[in-house]
Amino acid sequence: MDASERKKLLDDVETFCREIRPNEELCYLEHRFNDEAIGLAQKLSLLGMPIPMQYGGRGADLKTYLRALERIGREGTGLRTLFSGHTSIGQMPILDWGNDEQKRRFLPAGCLGESIMAFGLTEPEAGSNPLELQTTYRRDGDRFLLNGVKYLISNGGIADVVVTFAYPEGGQSPMSAFIVEAGGDGFEHEDMTAKIGLPTSNTAMFELTDYAVPAENLLGEEGNGFRIAMHTLVGGRLSVAAGCLGVIRDCLDEVLRYATEREQHGKPIGRHQLVQEHIAHIEIARQTSESLLDTAAEAKMSSAANLGNRDLSRRANLLSAEAKFVASNAAFDAADRAVQVFGGRGYSELFRPGRHFKDVRVCRIYEGTDEILKLKIAASLLGKEYAAFR
Repeated sequence: MDASERKKLLDDVETFCREIRPNEELCYLEHRFNDEAIGLAQKLSLLGMPIPMQYGGRGADLKTYLRALERIGREGTGLRTLFSGHTSIGQMPILDWGNDEQKRRFLPAGCLGESIMAFGLTEPEAGSNPLELQTTYRRDGDRFLLNGVKYLISNGGIADVVVTFAYPEGGQSPMSAFIVEAGGDGFEHEDMTAKIGLPTSNTAMFELTDYAVPAENLLGEEGNGFRIAMHTLVGGRLSVAAGCLGVIRDCLDEVLRYATEREQHGKPIGRHQLVQEHIAHIEIARQTSESLLDTAAEAKMSSAANLGNRDLSRRANLLSAEAKFVASNAAFDAADRAVQVFGGRGYSELFRPGRHFKDVRVCRIYEGTDEILKLKIAASLLGKEYAAFR
């Protein structure tokens, strides 16, 4: 991607964000999925930003893609989650692990928006530890039959294709990954709307009952599912961090504007020292998160350019965990401070800080909880023998 293509992509993202904002805010107040987002993203060719042009994408490098997600994150974590679920953890594992035929079958349709994608790892009893998955599969001629329940899946109720993980039935072999085409007999889904935030984002659970998946939809080699999942989550965490940086930026913009317009005690509240303290904290969070995200993105790009280099891979894994941890916690704190600056108005969905506060809390849970990321970071420094879990 050259400079002109990069600028065009980011201009298209800006257009998307400006045009979607009125409907995104309306959908938030009505607590419903923003059904205009996919159509507008289709129109602007934003549903395959980092996918190579040969498969219908825009061919964006990682840093450009993360800048795009950051901008979308300013509009809301729910909207950014749509893109992360579809591209970062939906399309990317197929790009990274799929064979040529799988890439040709699934990626162009995803880039056109004809097929929405999702990532089916989490289950009711398997959240932070995917090794406890209960979904199983068995071979049946030229197909696999899958059984199990996937839970809290972003895009799960609107997805046409879900990268799904399961263990072989009745055995101790490692898990495998499958490209599951949703909607046939034996596939039942239910939207999950009782959420603290993210009302404009689709979250669902689905159940597979002897669900037939063609053998050619096995992703990567059989038994390689855990590696595929962990590799995918590195990029997924960077996408969350980028969205959180967008939240921080939007909170900063909102408090700067409000602090100069709102007057109390005979002067703009921006002249009050304790309000300035909140502003300073948010700016420091923005700078810190941005710097760490850039470093993590460079490490991921270096690792991708040197496949097989374990040191670079470990560094990318570590920095993605650090970036996600720092940015998600900083975004939640920034939203909390923005609510405080807005006072009573901050405690309302009519204003942006309140919406960010409710939505960004999930970023400290999905794609790796705070606790799991801390353990990963510490174990990467101490050595594998100190890992708190295996």
